[in-house]
Amino acid sequence: MPSDNPPVVHWFRRDFRLADNRALNAAAAAGGPVVPVYILSDWKKRHHWTGPKRQHFLCLSLASLSKDLDAMGGRLIFRQGEAVAELEKLLRESGASALYFNEDPDPFGKEVEKKVRALCERLGVECHPFHDHTLHAPDEILTGGGGPYRVFTPYSKNWLNQEKPQKKPGPKTLRTPHKLSSLPLPTVKVWSLDEPKGDLVAAGEHAAITRLDRLIETKITSYGKQRDLPADEATSRISQDLRFGLVSIRTVYAKCAEAMKHARGTSRTSIETFIKELAWREFYFAILHHYPDVLDHEFTPQWRGLPWDEPGDRFEAWKKGHTGFPIVDAGMRQLLHTGFMHNRVRMITAMFLTKDLHIDWKLGESWFLQNLIDGEIASNNGGWQWSAGTGADAAPYFRIQNPWSQTKRYDPKGDYIRKWVPELTHVPAQKLMQPPKDGQPIAEGYPLPIVDHQAERNRTLAIFKKHKNGRR
Repeated sequence: MPSDNPPVVHWFRRDFRLADNRALNAAAAAGGPVVPVYILSDWKKRHHWTGPKRQHFLCLSLASLSKDLDAMGGRLIFRQGEAVAELEKLLRESGASALYFNEDPDPFGKEVEKKVRALCERLGVECHPFHDHTLHAPDEILTGGGGPYRVFTPYSKNWLNQEKPQKKPGPKTLRTPHKLSSLPLPTVKVWSLDEPKGDLVAAGEHAAITRLDRLIETKITSYGKQRDLPADEATSRISQDLRFGLVSIRTVYAKCAEAMKHARGTSRTSIETFIKELAWREFYFAILHHYPDVLDHEFTPQWRGLPWDEPGDRFEAWKKGHTGFPIVDAGMRQLLHTGFMHNRVRMITAMFLTKDLHIDWKLGESWFLQNLIDGEIASNNGGWQWSAGTGADAAPYFRIQNPWSQTKRYDPKGDYIRKWVPELTHVPAQKLMQPPKDGQPIAEGYPLPIVDHQAERNRTLAIFKKHKNGRR
């Protein structure tokens, strides 16, 4: 039966799912028609924080969401332009009495939300924002003195001790007014981009649930031992699903907690290790919330003003995976081909850029976000500053990973390297673990190392020590 309740608008942002969506659940519970909307950004060709692969994944996820909404009686409305202006038009057109949305964790989204709240007040429309993207909001996990944590271990202890929110089912039906106009389903051409090529992960809520189930059923009990081995593909592979809200963090945690009930010994330890990774994700969100200037400056003040080399040809070699360091090149080529890079290799490639090539971490941070499907501003910034030695709870500046020994430890058979660097297909594993000693490339068509790791390590130590002493 039709309801006399006025329509409400649900603004999809990074929550492309029907299940356990706090804002959508509340909008549906209002009892009237629901107008689901996604507002496409209007930049063209190039963006500092995203690229073709992530936008393609976004479009496919929106197509999946639109299909699911159609099946339950709703309809996803697409508009394009400045978010506040487009929301005002839609609120007026639909006669909506309220706007529902899940909050954005990034500073840019928060600025928009301030304007949206002011818009709703001006129009006399109820505004209902919800915290949805983490288990605990940044202001929930604080020190005894009421301030933010700067170190992970005490943060994680507090985080682990907090009761976790429960997941809830999504609405069964939605009604969307038919009269509202909509743009067609978007493709990357909306941003004047070409459709990306390569082996990209499947998009949409159903694909995300399948990946989560696979994690719980086949990976999580060995996660602790296998996660650092890139050739084994033993990581969760749900990072893009959390980034786009294809599955809720509450659902992920609930499935982990259920698995814990039946786990013993190393299996239980592995699940605990994975849960701590969820805590790391929320730690970096908290850092970005409390210290938003980390996007522009080093988190640790003493490292601000560090001298960095001009990027030049070495930066281009790094981006293309042509450095002559097999593990680095494998990671960078995996990124270019799939929009994903194994987490251990992310650390290796990031530290190589900052400590071996002495190139500003902010350039690497941007390149990752332009190519990663799972690019998350908070985690990406945290990871880059960790590798550079400048961030919250970062690796000390004198802890510099050696790409050759990292290969020996984490890709001892060379399988990961050979998969992504075809020039090295027939090179014995031992030759992938050490620089060439005869001045000849490891294989025909493969470049010599563009730097000497030991020499660059010594230079990094000298740079950091000089900067540290100069600021006293």
